[in-house]
Amino acid sequence: MDPKKPKENRRRYDADFKNEVLKMVESGRSVPEIAQSLGIGSNLIYYWVKQAKKGNSTQKDKAELAFDEEKLALQKRVKELEMEREILKKALGIFSRPQ
Repeated sequence: MDPKKPKENRRRYDADFKNEVLKMVESGRSVPEIAQSLGIGSNLIYYWVKQAKKGNSTQKDKAELAFDEEKLALQKRVKELEMEREILKKALGIFSRPQ
């Protein structure tokens, strides 16, 4: 049996570092060039780019869904207010008749 290898300590990168790398990619620098200059794997950068795109699309979907829900709620409220206005018009006509 082979003795178990101790786990290698993986380097962890904070969100600021990842955002800076993503900005470099967006500015047009090549991923291999960025990876070599920072001393990290290019696959890791590709993974961060993929995750950023995935995260942005879900945020947009949530925002659109919230917008649609708000729109429906506002349309419902407008209909309620229009009905109230019509009732008040009729009541004003009834109470303003001479008796």
